[in-house]
Amino acid sequence: MDILSNLTYAKGSKKNTKRIGRGQGSGHGGTSTKGMNGQMSRSGANKKAWFEGGQMPLQRRIPKRGFTNIFKIQYIAVNVSRLQKLVDDKKITDGLVNSVVLYKSGLISNANAPFKLLGDGELKAKLNVETYACSESARQKIEAAGGTIKIIK
Repeated sequence: MDILSNLTYAKGSKKNTKRIGRGQGSGHGGTSTKGMNGQMSRSGANKKAWFEGGQMPLQRRIPKRGFTNIFKIQYIAVNVSRLQKLVDDKKITDGLVNSVVLYKSGLISNANAPFKLLGDGELKAKLNVETYACSESARQKIEAAGGTIKIIK
């Protein structure tokens, strides 16, 4: 049984925050803990994270160098040894290798991502490869095994 002298606030209902701008008697009236004049005492005041009080900001002081080509194609590298491993694991059965087959086998993360065939490792299986780019050593190894390469754009 609750007695009136034992009543308390429900947990989480009472906040311990400063109530600013509620008169001089509160101790937080007048300037509302913002000081006298200046940028941050104004309503809606905020500064950007990189603002340095009028000093030249860091991102403008550092020299800019180089060039970033926004049209550069980032290829995913796939070695012929990985193709041989897929054949050994029976993930490639019909001899056709393209981006969809590599995506389903987990070698590339996107079915539409361009990949480049590199010549690291051995290849014994006859494969018909559809790739976006191919190194000369990978081309030699695939053709030596009896396969073909088709470059797609």
